Amino acid sequence: MSEMRRPTMTDVAREVGVTAKTVSRVLNDEGPVAVETRERVMAAVRRLGYRPNLMARNIRVGARDAAIGLVIPELGNPFFGTVADGVESAVRARGLTLIVGTSDETADLEQSLIATFLGRRVSALMVVPAAASDHRHLRSERMAGLPIVFLDRPAVGLTADCVVSANRDGSRAGVAHLIAHGHRRIGFVGDLPATLYTRRERFQGYRDALTAAGLPFDRSLVETGHSVEAATLATQRLLDRDDPPTALFTGNNFASMGAVVALSRAGRRDVALVAFDDLPLAEALEPPLTAVAQDPAAVGTAAAELVLARLDGDRSKARRAIVPTRLVVRGSGELPPPTP
Repeated sequence: MSEMRRPTMTDVAREVGVTAKTVSRVLNDEGPVAVETRERVMAAVRRLGYRPNLMARNIRVGARDAAIGLVIPELGNPFFGTVADGVESAVRARGLTLIVGTSDETADLEQSLIATFLGRRVSALMVVPAAASDHRHLRSERMAGLPIVFLDRPAVGLTADCVVSANRDGSRAGVAHLIAHGHRRIGFVGDLPATLYTRRERFQGYRDALTAAGLPFDRSLVETGHSVEAATLATQRLLDRDDPPTALFTGNNFASMGAVVALSRAGRRDVALVAFDDLPLAEALEPPLTAVAQDPAAVGTAAAELVLARLDGDRSKARRAIVPTRLVVRGSGELPPPTP
C-alpha cells in the first residue's frame, strides 16, 4: 500500500496557483470567481482526484468523531445486520462512528453510496459488494492510503483486504454429511447463475462433495431460489419430480426458509435437509434443522480489526481472512433415504 496521502484543498490551490479560499469559493459556489479561474480549479480537482470534505463544510467548528463508512446489500437479511453489529462493536471501542448505507444489491447504488462516504471523507471504507460490482474506481483512493476492506465477498478489479466465510468448505462438508447418511440424489436450491462469489463458492462446494464421493452431477436436481417465495416453489418442483431427491442442500438462509416451508406444506418429514446458514428457531422445527453455520459477527469483527490495523499504520500487502463455518447437527440432515 502506497504512502501517498489523499489530496487536500491546499494541494488544489497550489496546483492552480490560487489561495485555498478561492478553491473553496469555486467548490461551494460562494462569492465571485473569474470563469477562467473556476475552470482551472475544476480541472485540477479532476486531475488530482480531490474530493471535498462535506462534513468539514457542514460543521465549521467543534471536534468530530472519525467516521467509517459501511455499505451492505440489505438490512432485511439478518446476516448483514449481524455483520454490521460486529463491525460497530469493534470500532465503537476505539471511539469511531459507523455510518451504514444499503445498496439493495445494485452496483450503481453501491457506487453512489461509496461516493457519498468518500465525499464525507470517512477515515475508512468497508463494503459488502453487490452483484455485478466493479471496484476499479477505488484504486486511486486505495493508493492514496484510504483503508478499504471488503466483507463476505472480495472486491472485483481491485486488490484489497477482505474477510469471507469458508463458503466452499462449508458447503462441501454439508453435502458430504448427507452422503455419509446414505443419500445419492441430493437436490440443490440456491442462486444461479452463480455470479456472486458466495453463490459460486457454495455451489462449487456442492459439486466438490459429489465428485469426492464418485456421484454424478445431475443438473436437473439444481433449482434457483433466493427469496423465500422462489425457494418454496423451487423445492416443490423438486419434490414433484417422478424421481425426486431424497435430500436437499440449500445455499442461503432465504432458500433454507423456502425449503422448510415447502416440506411443511407437503407434509414431508422423510426428506433430509442441510442448510447453509443457520436459521432462528432451527431447533424448534420438526425435525430440527441441521445447518452449516456462519459466524457473521466474527466476519464483522475481523473486518473491523483489519481496518483498525490499517488506521494504526499497517502498510503490509492486502490480505484475505477466512472465517470458518461449522456443521450444527440437529436431525434434519441425518434422516436416512427411503428403503428400496
